[in-house]
Amino acid sequence: MGEMKLGAVESRFADIIWSNEPILSNKLAKLAEAELSWKKSTAYTILKRLCDRGIFQNQNGIVTSLVSKEEFYAMQSEKFVDETFKGSLPAFVAAFSKRKKLSSDEIEELQKLIEKMRG
Repeated sequence: MGEMKLGAVESRFADIIWSNEPILSNKLAKLAEAELSWKKSTAYTILKRLCDRGIFQNQNGIVTSLVSKEEFYAMQSEKFVDETFKGSLPAFVAAFSKRKKLSSDEIEELQKLIEKMRG
């Protein structure tokens, strides 16, 4: 399994897959042409790269995800917090909220999440 990360363009392509899966690879190439202005060969090259990383699979021309969009971005968020804030979620939230004021709804949502985690 390759590195679990996506560049900006790969992320847009991955979103097309996640939004349409299961999808035939030739239909995916057509969507990439329409939405990203890619040639068919570019779509297949990027698809192979993402399959090699273990994010998607292409079996018999049918593309599906091995990792859901939610799982993927959860892993990316966890990695970011680990690398940037030594794994401290409170440190991340403190840094985040210094530049962006949390709304009352966001604070309430966070409080509900914390209560749910406490069980």
